[in-house]
Amino acid sequence: MREQHYPNHPTLDIFLALSMRDTDTTRTPTINDVAREAKAGKTSVSRYLNGEFDSLSDALRLRIQHAIRKLGFRPNQMARGLKRGRTRMVGMVVADIGNPYSVEVMRGVEAACQKQGFMLMVCNSDNQLELEKRYLNLLVNYRVEGLVVNPIGLPEEDLAAISNTGLPMVIIDRRADRLQCDMVGLDNTQAATLATQHLIAQGFHAIHFLTEPIGQVSSRSEREQAVHQAVKKAGKQYAAITAEVDIADAAALQLALQAALHSKQRSAILAGNGRMLLNAALGLQGLGARWPDDVGLLGFDDPNWAVLAGSGITGIRQPTFDIGHAALEFLVQRIDGANAPPRFLAFPGELEIRGSTAALKSVT
Repeated sequence: MREQHYPNHPTLDIFLALSMRDTDTTRTPTINDVAREAKAGKTSVSRYLNGEFDSLSDALRLRIQHAIRKLGFRPNQMARGLKRGRTRMVGMVVADIGNPYSVEVMRGVEAACQKQGFMLMVCNSDNQLELEKRYLNLLVNYRVEGLVVNPIGLPEEDLAAISNTGLPMVIIDRRADRLQCDMVGLDNTQAATLATQHLIAQGFHAIHFLTEPIGQVSSRSEREQAVHQAVKKAGKQYAAITAEVDIADAAALQLALQAALHSKQRSAILAGNGRMLLNAALGLQGLGARWPDDVGLLGFDDPNWAVLAGSGITGIRQPTFDIGHAALEFLVQRIDGANAPPRFLAFPGELEIRGSTAALKSVT
């Protein structure tokens, strides 16, 4: 993003004050101190801080500017925002900040915040429902102007309780049909169908969909359904097997991997997200398995390390940055008063083909 400079702007004055203050630091200067130092009225100082320069003479602007620098004055942005009914802050709750997907989505939200002049407050629920609920309530109490939420699987009634307050909210990577709010995410049906069709075309007859517990997480459910539908459409000689595995349960993960390795049909593992893909790849290595000779391997999210693993791991790439950016754009529109019906923006996934799903070479 191009850096811009704004002469005679209060934000610049406040920044410069950090290096130019030469007054007693035992007491925090107030707007009254600035007015006294500038020989101006408090109203004039407030107008300056709000950027209302047209109502001030050049000489008065300079006096206020010099007073701010001399005193090292810092306005209480929270108090000013609450007084005007605007805080210019939005809150974001992510399910797992250690997940590369969440990090990239957050980058998109942050970039849009900078563009729109908002500050982002991020809370990591660490895949804990109670913590997720607590952070949502906390952000509401902090008077954020809107929320971007990537929920773990919080019941719709809990999210509806926040939505019903009138606070604008955008949901990422989840569908919640009873919520009156915008939603942004991947077109899971398109992406899972694309992945499954690729595996079938490469000669895999048994597709083992490996996912974290589906529960109320719509994205996991949609991917599973699409895999089974694509396999069913391909014909009776193909099979789809779903294994719901907790990432922390190493024994259950190993059983699911062994089921794919010992299948009578040529099998491929389709990992439901980046974390599951990493654990599956490590687990297969531990079992001495090679892809694609012993088993095919494909995963959602297409993490950067996938190109380094053996011959590379085929992946479904999500436009995660764009998803986060679009979510914040939707949110700002709602904050500014847009009252159109709830929207759902679904981005298509892209297939990145690598060696882990290569077709077997024919023997001549």
